[in-house]
Amino acid sequence: MSELFASPFFGIALSVAAFWVGVRIQKRTGLVLCNPLLIAIVLVSAVLLLLRIPYEDYNAGGAVINMFLAPATACLAVSIYTKLPLLRENWLPILVGCAVGSLTSMGSVWGLCRLFRLDEAMTASLMPKSVTTPIAIGIAGSHGGIQAVTVVAVILTGILGSILAPVLIKLFRVEDPVEAGLAIGACSHAVGTSKALELGETEGAMSGLAIGVCGILTVLLSLALM
Repeated sequence: MSELFASPFFGIALSVAAFWVGVRIQKRTGLVLCNPLLIAIVLVSAVLLLLRIPYEDYNAGGAVINMFLAPATACLAVSIYTKLPLLRENWLPILVGCAVGSLTSMGSVWGLCRLFRLDEAMTASLMPKSVTTPIAIGIAGSHGGIQAVTVVAVILTGILGSILAPVLIKLFRVEDPVEAGLAIGACSHAVGTSKALELGETEGAMSGLAIGVCGILTVLLSLALM
C-alpha cells in the first residue's frame, strides 16, 4: 500500500475525487458554506490522517496539480478579452478600485501584524493574501516570508471571499456587475472569480481583470510596505 500511496496518481485521484464530492454536496444542499474547495481540503486531510499517509507521498500527485495553477489563472484572460469594450469604457474606475482594494488589503494586514507584534517573516507571509497563489508565493519568497503560510492564507481568503461575496453584494445592494466583479477579484482572487462567474459573465470578466491588476499593484506596494 505504501507504494500505491507514494504514486503521483494517488494524490491526483484523491484530490479530484474530494473536489467532485464537494461540488456534489454544494449542488445538493445549495448552502453557501458548502464550498467545494473547503470540503475537498477537509476530505483530503481526513484521508491522510486516518490512513497515516505522509504528506510527501500525497504531494507527489499534488505537485502535478499545482503545476497547472499558473496556466489556469492565465486562462482567465479569455473572459477579459470578451469584455474589452467594457474595459475601455471603465478604465479609470477599474484602476482606482483595484488600487484601493490592494492598499486596503495589504494595509490592514500590515497594521494587524504590527498590533499583534508578529515578526517580519510572518508579516511577509500574510501581506499578499488577496492575490492569486503564484504571485503571492513570489512576493512572500522575495521578502523572506514562509510560503506554506502564504498558501494557507491565500486559500482561506479565497474561500471566505467566495462564501461572503454574494451575501455582501445583496447586503450593500451592489447592482453594477462591474463593481461586483472588481470587488470580488480584488479581495479573493481566483477562488472568488469562480463564484463571480456564477453570478454573471461580466462579473467574471471584471473579477479576472482585478486579479491581474491587483497582482501588479501588490508587487509594487510590497516594495514600500515590506
